[in-house]
Amino acid sequence: MVVPRQALSLAALATAGLLVAACGGGSKGGGSSGAGAGGSAKAGGGTLALSLSTLNNPFFVQLRDGASAQAKAKGYQLNISDAQNDPASQANAVQNVITQQVKAIILNPTDSKAIVPSVTAANAANIPVITVDRSSDGGKITSFIGSDNVGGGKQAADELATLVGSGDVVELQGVPGTSAARDRGKGFDTEIKTKPGIRLIALQSANFDRTRALDVMTNLLQAHPTIKGVFAQNDEMALGAIKALGNRAGAQVKVVGFDGTPEGLAAVKAGTENADVAQQPTLLGKNAVDAAAMVLTGGTVPPAQQIPVKVVTKANVDAFLAQNGGAPAASAS
Repeated sequence: MVVPRQALSLAALATAGLLVAACGGGSKGGGSSGAGAGGSAKAGGGTLALSLSTLNNPFFVQLRDGASAQAKAKGYQLNISDAQNDPASQANAVQNVITQQVKAIILNPTDSKAIVPSVTAANAANIPVITVDRSSDGGKITSFIGSDNVGGGKQAADELATLVGSGDVVELQGVPGTSAARDRGKGFDTEIKTKPGIRLIALQSANFDRTRALDVMTNLLQAHPTIKGVFAQNDEMALGAIKALGNRAGAQVKVVGFDGTPEGLAAVKAGTENADVAQQPTLLGKNAVDAAAMVLTGGTVPPAQQIPVKVVTKANVDAFLAQNGGAPAASAS
C-alpha cells in the first residue's frame, strides 16, 4: 500500500499523486520543477486534486487523511475524489480537475495502464502529476511516492518460509494491472522460489478485497486442503483469508499480510495474522502533498521516493505501534 513501487486525450477520458512506489516506480517520469498550470511562486494557495482508487479500504483512508492534513498545513485546498475502483470514473474525475485548472494532481490509479491517457491529458495542460502507492505505465510523472513493494514482497516470502518451514503455500493477488500487485507479486514470487521445501501451488486474484478473499480462500482450501501458508498482497485480503481459515488461521496455516492497517495489526496482536509487511500510508499522503508544493514553488523533486516498509510480528507490534503513534482496531474479524 505502495504498489511500488506504479497523455490523456480528452476523448479517451470518457472511456477510461504524490507517494513512493508501493506499488511500482514512477513511469516515464523525471524530477521536475516549475509552477505548472496556474502555478505560483508563492507557497500555498489554490487547489490540489487527489484522485484515489477507492476509499473502501482503510489504507487509502489513512493516505487521504495524511494528504488532507498536510494540504491544510501548506495552505492548499484539496479536491478529493473516490474512483470506487472504476477506471472510467477516475478518468472522468481527472478530466474535471483538469478543466478546473487545479495546480497539481496527486493520482492513485485504479489501473496503471488505463490511467495513461489521463496522465497525458494533464501533461498537455501543463499540470504536474504525482503518483502515490501505484504509478502509471505512461505519461510524464513528476514524482512517484510509494513503498518498496518489490522489497516488501521479498520480505513477505522470507517471513512466510520461516514460519512454514516446508509445505504448500498460496498467494492472494491484488487488482490485476496495478503496479502494487505486480511489484509485490514480483518480489514474493522471485524470493519464494529460492526456499527449499516451499511450493507455491496457487496464485489467485482477490482484487485487494476482503469479501472476495473470503470466497477465494474458501475455494482454495477445498482444492488444496494441505495448505500451510498464505501470502495476501494486502491486509484486507489477509483478513478475508483469516475468516475462511477459522481457528486454523495463524496456527495450522500461517498468514502474512501487507499494509499495516489498524485491523491488520490487530490481527497480528491476536495471532491470527502471523506477520504484516507494514507501510506508512499517512506518510505517503503527506509526502505526496509535499512533492506537489515543492514543484509549485519552483523546487525540484526526485522522480521516485520510497517509503520504507517493515515486517511486523507479534513480537514487535507494540513497539511498532508506539513508534507510529497508533493503536490497533478493537476487532480483527
